[in-house]
Amino acid sequence: MKITIFGAGAIGGYLAAKLAIAGRTELSIVARGAHLEAIKATGLRLIEDGQETTAPVRAAAKAEDLGEQDYVVLALKAHSVAPALDQIAPLLGDHTSVVTMQNGVPWWYFYKTSGALEGTRLHQVDPGGTIWDRLGPRRVIGSVVYPAVEVDAPGLIRHVEGRRFSLGEPSGEKSERATLLAGEMVKAGLQAPVRDDIRAEIWIKLWGNLSFNPISALTGSTLAAIVADEGTRTLARAMMLEAQAIGESLGVRFPIDVDRRIKGAGDVGDHKTSMLQDLERGRPMEIDALVGAVQELGRLVGKPTPAIDGVLALVRRLAVERGCYG
Repeated sequence: MKITIFGAGAIGGYLAAKLAIAGRTELSIVARGAHLEAIKATGLRLIEDGQETTAPVRAAAKAEDLGEQDYVVLALKAHSVAPALDQIAPLLGDHTSVVTMQNGVPWWYFYKTSGALEGTRLHQVDPGGTIWDRLGPRRVIGSVVYPAVEVDAPGLIRHVEGRRFSLGEPSGEKSERATLLAGEMVKAGLQAPVRDDIRAEIWIKLWGNLSFNPISALTGSTLAAIVADEGTRTLARAMMLEAQAIGESLGVRFPIDVDRRIKGAGDVGDHKTSMLQDLERGRPMEIDALVGAVQELGRLVGKPTPAIDGVLALVRRLAVERGCYG
C-alpha cells in the first residue's frame, strides 16, 4: 500500500510516524523548510508515552518525486488545500483515494447526500468549486481527527493525547478502500473506526470549534475560562444552538445535548484553541471552514444565525488587522 501524507505538520507528522514505525506500508511525506531538512537528515522523530522513536520515512519537497499513490492524506488546514492542488496532482492516479483531515465543513459536504442540495459547492471552503473539480469528490474518504499533537522542533513530533482518526465514505457505505486503510492504521497503534455517517461526527467536533475557536481568538481566553464566564459561555451556547438547527435541517442527529458538549470543552482545561494559537503566531486562521461555512449552510437551509454572524464579523476583522486572514 502506497500512502503519502501531504502536509507533515503536527497531525500529518504523527500519522506518518505511526505508519512508518509499523513498517507495513510504503510511506512518504511531502514537507518543506527546516522540517523537511531535519526529517531527511535524522528521520521523523516521535515522542509518545515518554519514549522517543525515530521513524524512517521518505520525505520530499515535490510530490512529483513520489509518483502515483493508493492513498493521499491531506493533513493541511482547509485554506491551504486549493493553493496546493498543483503540487498534489502528481500523486493522483485513476484509483487514488484522498483522505481529507481538515477541521470544519468539508468542501465535499454535499457529495452523495441524496437530497435537494446534492452537488452544492460551498464558497467558503471551495471558492469557484476548484477543489471539487480538481480533486474530485469520488476520491474522498472523510476523516475526523482527535489526537492532540505538537511540533516541538523541526522533525520532532510530540504526542499529547488521543489516537482516534474516524474515517467514513461520503455515501455512508463501509467500502473496501476505507476498511483497508483503517486496518493499517489500527495495526500501527491508532484507533480508526469506519463510520456510516461521517458527517454527524464532523458536526459534533465542528459544534465546539465554530464557537470556542473564534471566541478564544477574540478574548485571548482558554477553553476553561470561556466556559467559566457566564457571558462567553452564553454566547458560545447561542452559536451552537444556531448550528444545531442548521445541522438538523440537513438531517444530522446530535447524540449529545449542547450543555454536555459545553461541559466537555470546559473539562479540557486551560487549553488555547488552534485559532488563538494561529493568531498569536501570526498564521492564517481557519475562520472560513469553521465559522463562515456554517453561516453559508444556514443561508442554504433558511436558518437565521445572528450570534454566528456577529462573532464571524468580529473575528474576521481581527484577523485582517493582524494579517492572519487571506
